[in-house]
Amino acid sequence: MNVLFDTNVILDVLLEREPHIDAASKLFALVDNGRITGSICATTATTVYYIAAKSFGKRRARDQVHGLLGLFEVAPVGRDVLDSALDIDFSDYEDAVLHEAARAAGATVIVTRDRDDFVNSAIPALDPVELLAVVVASG
Repeated sequence: MNVLFDTNVILDVLLEREPHIDAASKLFALVDNGRITGSICATTATTVYYIAAKSFGKRRARDQVHGLLGLFEVAPVGRDVLDSALDIDFSDYEDAVLHEAARAAGATVIVTRDRDDFVNSAIPALDPVELLAVVVASG
Protein backbone atom coordinates (compact mmCIF):
# COMPACT_ATOMS: atom_id res chain seq x y z
CA MET A 1 0.00 0.00 0.00
CA ASN A 2 1.46 3.33 -1.10
CA VAL A 3 0.17 6.07 1.21
CA LEU A 4 0.64 9.78 0.66
CA PHE A 5 0.66 11.58 4.02
CA ASP A 6 -1.06 14.96 4.15
CA THR A 7 0.95 17.70 5.81
CA ASN A 8 -1.40 17.82 8.81
CA VAL A 9 -0.61 14.19 9.72
CA ILE A 10 3.13 14.85 9.48
CA LEU A 11 2.79 17.92 11.69
CA ASP A 12 0.77 15.92 14.25
CA VAL A 13 3.90 13.88 14.93
CA LEU A 14 6.52 16.60 14.63
CA LEU A 15 4.60 19.09 16.77
CA GLU A 16 3.30 16.36 19.12
CA ARG A 17 -0.29 17.51 18.65
CA GLU A 18 -2.77 15.82 20.95
CA PRO A 19 -4.92 13.86 20.53
CA HIS A 20 -3.68 13.09 17.02
CA ILE A 21 -0.08 12.11 17.69
CA ASP A 22 -0.88 8.53 18.73
CA ALA A 23 -2.46 7.39 15.45
CA ALA A 24 -0.04 9.41 13.32
CA SER A 25 2.97 7.97 15.18
CA LYS A 26 1.68 4.44 14.62
CA LEU A 27 1.47 5.17 10.90
CA PHE A 28 5.06 6.47 10.92
CA ALA A 29 6.08 3.17 12.58
CA LEU A 30 4.29 1.20 9.82
CA VAL A 31 6.32 3.12 7.24
CA ASP A 32 9.52 2.57 9.22
CA ASN A 33 9.01 -1.18 9.46
CA GLY A 34 7.98 -1.50 5.80
CA ARG A 35 4.35 -2.51 6.31
CA ILE A 36 3.29 0.44 4.14
CA THR A 37 5.14 2.69 1.74
CA GLY A 38 4.85 6.29 2.86
CA SER A 39 5.21 9.36 0.69
CA ILE A 40 5.02 13.06 1.30
CA CYS A 41 4.34 15.78 -1.21
CA ALA A 42 7.41 17.89 -1.99
CA THR A 43 5.51 20.91 -0.69
CA THR A 44 5.11 19.19 2.68
CA ALA A 45 8.88 19.31 3.22
CA THR A 46 8.97 23.07 2.69
CA THR A 47 5.93 23.64 4.89
CA VAL A 48 7.37 21.51 7.68
CA TYR A 49 10.69 23.35 7.52
CA TYR A 50 8.96 26.73 7.65
CA ILE A 51 6.74 25.83 10.63
CA ALA A 52 9.50 24.00 12.52
CA ALA A 53 12.00 26.84 12.02
CA LYS A 54 9.51 29.33 13.45
CA SER A 55 8.63 27.01 16.34
CA PHE A 56 11.98 25.38 17.18
CA GLY A 57 14.73 27.07 15.19
CA LYS A 58 16.53 26.27 11.95
CA ARG A 59 18.73 23.49 13.33
CA ARG A 60 15.78 21.41 14.57
CA ALA A 61 13.83 22.20 11.39
CA ARG A 62 16.70 20.88 9.30
CA ASP A 63 16.91 17.74 11.46
CA GLN A 64 13.18 17.13 11.15
CA VAL A 65 13.18 17.50 7.38
CA HIS A 66 16.24 15.22 7.11
CA GLY A 67 14.33 12.66 9.18
CA LEU A 68 11.28 12.90 6.95
CA LEU A 69 13.37 12.52 3.81
CA GLY A 70 15.00 9.43 5.30
CA LEU A 71 11.66 7.81 6.11
CA PHE A 72 9.34 8.86 3.29
CA GLU A 73 9.42 8.83 -0.48
CA VAL A 74 8.80 12.24 -2.05
CA ALA A 75 6.00 12.84 -4.53
CA PRO A 76 7.48 15.51 -6.81
CA VAL A 77 5.70 18.70 -7.75
CA GLY A 78 6.46 19.93 -11.24
CA ARG A 79 4.63 21.82 -13.94
CA ASP A 80 2.33 18.90 -14.80
CA VAL A 81 1.19 18.49 -11.18
CA LEU A 82 0.67 22.23 -10.75
CA ASP A 83 -1.25 22.52 -14.03
CA SER A 84 -3.50 19.54 -13.39
CA ALA A 85 -4.21 20.76 -9.85
CA LEU A 86 -5.68 23.93 -11.34
CA ASP A 87 -8.13 21.89 -13.40
CA ILE A 88 -9.64 19.59 -10.77
CA ASP A 89 -12.65 20.34 -8.60
CA PHE A 90 -10.97 21.11 -5.27
CA SER A 91 -11.76 24.17 -3.18
CA ASP A 92 -8.17 24.46 -1.95
CA TYR A 93 -5.27 24.62 -4.41
CA GLU A 94 -2.77 23.25 -1.89
CA ASP A 95 -4.92 20.14 -1.41
CA ALA A 96 -5.33 19.85 -5.19
CA VAL A 97 -1.54 19.93 -5.61
CA LEU A 98 -1.14 17.24 -2.94
CA HIS A 99 -3.79 15.12 -4.67
CA GLU A 100 -2.18 15.44 -8.10
CA ALA A 101 1.27 14.70 -6.66
CA ALA A 102 -0.21 11.59 -5.04
CA ARG A 103 -1.70 10.48 -8.37
CA ALA A 104 1.58 11.06 -10.19
CA ALA A 105 3.46 9.06 -7.53
CA GLY A 106 1.03 6.13 -7.72
CA ALA A 107 -0.37 6.52 -4.22
CA THR A 108 -3.29 4.24 -3.44
CA VAL A 109 -4.46 6.17 -0.35
CA ILE A 110 -4.15 9.69 1.03
CA VAL A 111 -4.07 9.88 4.81
CA THR A 112 -5.42 13.17 6.15
CA ARG A 113 -7.37 14.57 9.05
CA ASP A 114 -9.23 16.82 6.62
CA ARG A 115 -11.19 14.24 4.62
CA ASP A 116 -13.78 16.83 3.61
CA ASP A 117 -11.07 18.60 1.60
CA PHE A 118 -10.69 15.45 -0.50
CA VAL A 119 -14.35 14.74 -1.21
CA ASN A 120 -13.66 14.94 -4.97
CA SER A 121 -10.50 12.86 -4.76
CA ALA A 122 -9.83 10.11 -7.29
CA ILE A 123 -7.77 8.41 -4.55
CA PRO A 124 -9.43 7.22 -1.33
CA ALA A 125 -8.77 9.62 1.55
CA LEU A 126 -8.76 8.10 5.03
CA ASP A 127 -8.12 9.61 8.41
CA PRO A 128 -5.24 8.08 10.41
CA VAL A 129 -7.48 5.90 12.61
CA GLU A 130 -9.30 4.53 9.55
CA LEU A 131 -6.03 3.77 7.80
CA LEU A 132 -4.69 1.96 10.87
CA ALA A 133 -7.83 -0.20 10.89
CA VAL A 134 -7.38 -1.04 7.19
CA VAL A 135 -3.74 -2.04 7.70
CA VAL A 136 -4.58 -4.18 10.73
CA ALA A 137 -7.46 -5.86 8.86
CA SER A 138 -5.21 -6.65 5.91
CA GLY A 139 -2.87 -8.53 8.22
